[in-house]
Amino acid sequence: MTATPKSLGASILGFFRAPIRKAATLPELVRQVADSLHDHGVKALILDDISRLRMHRADDQDVLDLILAFMSLDVTLILTGVNISGIGLLREAKWNKKTRQWEMPPLESTRIHGLEITQTEHRFELIEIDRFRYITPTRIQAFVDHLEGIERHLRLLNAKQGMLTGGAMPEYLMRRTGGVVGLLGRLLEDGAYEAMESGKELIDENLLDEIMLRRDEPEQPPDEPVIAANPPTTKKKTSRAKRPRNAKA
Repeated sequence: MTATPKSLGASILGFFRAPIRKAATLPELVRQVADSLHDHGVKALILDDISRLRMHRADDQDVLDLILAFMSLDVTLILTGVNISGIGLLREAKWNKKTRQWEMPPLESTRIHGLEITQTEHRFELIEIDRFRYITPTRIQAFVDHLEGIERHLRLLNAKQGMLTGGAMPEYLMRRTGGVVGLLGRLLEDGAYEAMESGKELIDENLLDEIMLRRDEPEQPPDEPVIAANPPTTKKKTSRAKRPRNAKA
C-alpha cells in the first residue's frame, strides 16, 4: 500500500487505539495526532522502514513533509531504514529511469514550502548501525548481550535460560544471519511462531534449521534468498502471516 500523509496519521492514531473519523481532513488528523502524543506523554516517535519512501512519488514527498512537521510537536523523531544515505532520502533525490540511479539535487535547489530541499538532511543526525561482528571478545559479548535481551522477552512456555545464549547457539545465529539485526529478528520471530505452532514452545537449532531467511531490501526482489541454513534434508518453511497470541508473561 502506498504511503500517504493520512495513512501515516491513521497508523499513529491506530497505535493509541484512538477513534478516527473517515471524513477528517489532514489538518484535523494532524491535530489529533499531536493531541494523542501529548496526552500519552510520548517523548520519542519511532518510524520504521523509512527507506521505503521514494521521492519521485508525490504522496511520499507529502509524507516526508508531514514527518518534518512532526518535529515541531516536542517529541524526538527517530527514523530507521536501510541505506538511507544511499537512496538519497534526506536529500530528496530523484530516481532516473534511464540511468537507473538516484540523482542528488544541487545545493541551491528549488524551494518547497519556503524551505530548501537540502535542509532536510540538516534536520537529522544520521547514525549508521553496523552489523554485529564475531571477531573479538568485546564484539562477541555485545552480540551475546543482544541475544540475552531478546531471550528475556520471548514468551515461550518451555523457554529456558540460555536458550539463545548458551552452548553453540550464538555461533549458529551469527552464521545464519551474518550479525544483521533485521535478519536475526526475522529468524527468531519466525522461529518463535513455529515453536508455538508445533507445540514445542522452545527455540533450538533443529527448529531454526527449518526456517529460510529471505532478503527484503528496496533494490532487490523480496524473494531473493540470502543466508540459508545447513544443506536442507527436509522441506523448508518460509515466513507467513503471524497470529496474535495471548500468553502469560
